[in-house]
Amino acid sequence: ELPGTQVVLITGHATVSSAIEAFRLGVVDYLVKPVDTMRLRQILRNMMRTLDLRAEVDGLRDQLRSAGRFGAMVGASKVMQDVYDQILRVAPTDAPVLVVGETGTGKELVAETVHQLSARAKQPYVAVNCGAIAPTLVESELFGHEKGSFTGATSQRIGVFERAHQGTLFLDEVTEMPLDLQVKLLRVLETGELHRIGGSTAIPADVRIVAATNRDPHQAVEAGQLREDLLYRLMVFPIRVPPLRDRGNDVELIAEHLLSRLNQKAGTEKRFTQEALDALAKQSWPGNVRELANCVERAFILATDRIDVDALPFTPNPAEESGERGGDGIWVPLGASV
Repeated sequence: ELPGTQVVLITGHATVSSAIEAFRLGVVDYLVKPVDTMRLRQILRNMMRTLDLRAEVDGLRDQLRSAGRFGAMVGASKVMQDVYDQILRVAPTDAPVLVVGETGTGKELVAETVHQLSARAKQPYVAVNCGAIAPTLVESELFGHEKGSFTGATSQRIGVFERAHQGTLFLDEVTEMPLDLQVKLLRVLETGELHRIGGSTAIPADVRIVAATNRDPHQAVEAGQLREDLLYRLMVFPIRVPPLRDRGNDVELIAEHLLSRLNQKAGTEKRFTQEALDALAKQSWPGNVRELANCVERAFILATDRIDVDALPFTPNPAEESGERGGDGIWVPLGASV
């Protein structure tokens, strides 16, 4: 392969395994015969944009090693550098991405960054939390409905697939989607077309899918919460976001970043003491970055100038104070029982 060569794979014998392998090897797209000529023309038009993107992201690699920042994400640890590298590899392609990680680790930031570094960056980015919508409304939210298609449908509704046309659709907590709708989602992903509820017209669905879950996707399949065929359609390129407890000194970097944003918004210049940063680093953070953000905001409100240990909304475990601190460095929130 010559440097800069872009490959579109066209096959009459498509399989999920060959599609996954093709994208992992770096193909731009994977088309099934008979070829959709409009889709092929669109891919070819995007070729130059993709080449430009690859040059941009290659230039970012060295910056990431020293800056500890990547788009909206903050972290210089080895595990986060690996995440950045995966994003840089997959973003310029159209491959579906499945982001897996505990609650509060920043899965949506990964999805947004994939979109921002893709050829679809100037098109819509639409996010939907599949677990936050009533099961009876999920289909309408995804695919839309026609006026009068069911009781209460007083007007036409455009679903998120249509709103994200030619852009990126982020399906958060996809394992919470009802199984009957997973079948319909799979059909849309396979055909590239959808039908609104109550409608008979096929509507193009040209979207790049990034899905996320805080569950182990294979365990979700075993538990009957996720269809196996849908999993392999979504998991062409998996990205696992590490928990905060595995990210070493990233805790201090993130805390300083969060404090800087609060200072900028309030017009203040509050600062952490080193003792406070050390205390933050000892936390296990079961709620991950989201929990850290809440902690920093509470400390910001409590402190007048310097944010010392006393301003942090947790207190040392008595075992630490008596010199009997265990290896896990557990700290107990204020008001919690030990």
